Amino acid sequence: LQKLIHLLQATDDPLIQEQALITLSNSAAFSVNQDIIRNLDGLSVIGGMLSDCIPKVKEKALNALNNLSMNIKNQEEIQVYITQVCRNIESAPLNSDLQLAGLRLLTNMSVTSDYHHKMINSIPCFLHLLSDGTERTQIQVLKVLVNLSANPATTRHLLRAQV
Repeated sequence: LQKLIHLLQATDDPLIQEQALITLSNSAAFSVNQDIIRNLDGLSVIGGMLSDCIPKVKEKALNALNNLSMNIKNQEEIQVYITQVCRNIESAPLNSDLQLAGLRLLTNMSVTSDYHHKMINSIPCFLHLLSDGTERTQIQVLKVLVNLSANPATTRHLLRAQV
């Protein structure tokens, strides 16, 4: 895991980055690895890949963060990327794998109300995706919206959003 994280930091080759991120994502399926990746500063390295200009690299980074977000301590570190994830969702092509990967991460990050305040500015985007997206996109958006709706503090934002 340490070598993969170092490889991500050392290379600019998008194919190598994608493969390393896929391997880290698969490794994160095991809870012991989630802690190891966090302790090796892997979350910030993977999070740094969200600003990459290549959509496939961003998508693989989002998938890895999604798997890593099953851990409360990891969520505390991943939450700093929520605004950037929302921007990626808004700017991604409609129904793209990149958009779906971002929505899956937000679904996990919105299970508790701890980070809802970081997502409320994207509610109009979510509603647009609900209206114009494919069924896969709509299902993913609904998961985020259901999580947000469970928080009374977001009710006003949901009801006032321009559709």
